Formats: sequence, structure tokens, C-alpha cells
Amino acid sequence: MKRAEAKARSGRAADRPRRPAPRPKRPDTYHHGALREALLQAAERILERDGIQGLTLRAAAREAGVSHAAPKNHFGDMTGLLSDLAAVGFERFVAMLREDARDSGSPAVRMQAIGGGYVRFARAHPGLFLLMFRSERLDMTRPALRAAVGASLQVLSGAVGERRGEPVETQLTMPQAAQIVAAWSIVHGFAMLLLDGRLTPLLARLPPGADAEALLASILSGATSRR
Repeated sequence: MKRAEAKARSGRAADRPRRPAPRPKRPDTYHHGALREALLQAAERILERDGIQGLTLRAAAREAGVSHAAPKNHFGDMTGLLSDLAAVGFERFVAMLREDARDSGSPAVRMQAIGGGYVRFARAHPGLFLLMFRSERLDMTRPALRAAVGASLQVLSGAVGERRGEPVETQLTMPQAAQIVAAWSIVHGFAMLLLDGRLTPLLARLPPGADAEALLASILSGATSRR
């Protein structure tokens, strides 16, 4: 009798619909600042992995594991997200250039170190680097982006001023402006040629042991030896 009752109870339990396993909770409980940072980190991962064509507000939300409304609440629109991400890129860029220039010796050596850091940043973060210089996708009126861009220009102009032995004021002289643009054109052009693969055939013909960094150092050495 007891066996029959146990069997009946077991049968009734088997007939009950099973409850679905609880879904993992979405991390929507970020602190306000932490959620913004998480979205920017997610956007950068997408940018480096899938390119700018793969980055949308929904993709950033999905990558961060938050609601689709979260990016709009923090950045307004796609231009806002890209602009704030570019600002983060410029801030990191400036920190790298300053670190490379620190304790580099003479102004000429410091200028070469900054040029090398410029290209290393581009190679380490190609998607972010390309975004930073795509002004048609950015809102340059956003305070964070304007400040970060201004800081990067100050690093470059300061290095040129040291090399010339002249302080670089807000109002530039024509020779100062010309040398800043010349130095910037060299390192930016080199970085873009490298990222586009245009230098690959030339690099293959360098002497054994020489690489892109050695080539850039040679270019910058020649440029900084002329006044």
C-alpha cells in the first residue's frame, strides 16, 4: 500500500511542469558613472573587433549587458557616444606621449620619443586612433573632447617649441606653426601608411633586424637634426 502511494506521488511530481532556470540578472545595477564607463569600454571593444561599421548604440548596450536605452540616456545619440569615446582615446594618447617624453634627455630626443609614442599608440589601438581623427563623426563642441584634443596639440607644440628653444604661446609665429605641422604630418602620415599596409613592401626590403620603429627613428632623427 505504501509503495503504491509513493509511486502515485512520484507520478504526480513528474507531471508538474518544470520551472525554467532563472536567467542571470542583467548588470543594470551599475553606479551611474560605472555604467557610462562600462558602455565606453564595450564600445571600444566593438570598435577594435568589428570596426566603426559594427558599432551602434544597441551593439554597445548588448556588449555591456545592459538595456538598449542605457547608451541613449548617457550619450544622447551615436555622435555623442563616438565623441566621448574619442575623448577617452585622446586622454590615453596624451598620457602615453607624456610618459614617453619624460626623462628623454634633450629636446630633440624628446621630440623623437613623442613621435615614436604617436605611432605606437596608433598600432596598439588602430580602431580608436582612426576614430579620433574622423572629425565628420565627432561633435567637437563637447567639452571633454575639445579639452582632450587641445591637450594633445599642446604636447606636440610644446615639443617643437623646446626643439626651437622658443616658448610656444597661444598665438603662434608662422615658423612655429610650420614646424608643428611638419612634425605632425610626418608622424601622422607614417602611422596612417603603416595602418593601411602601404609600408609593408618597403619594410620587407629593410636590412635584417630593422623594422617600422627603426625606420621611423631614422626619419625623425633626420627631421630633428634640421632647424
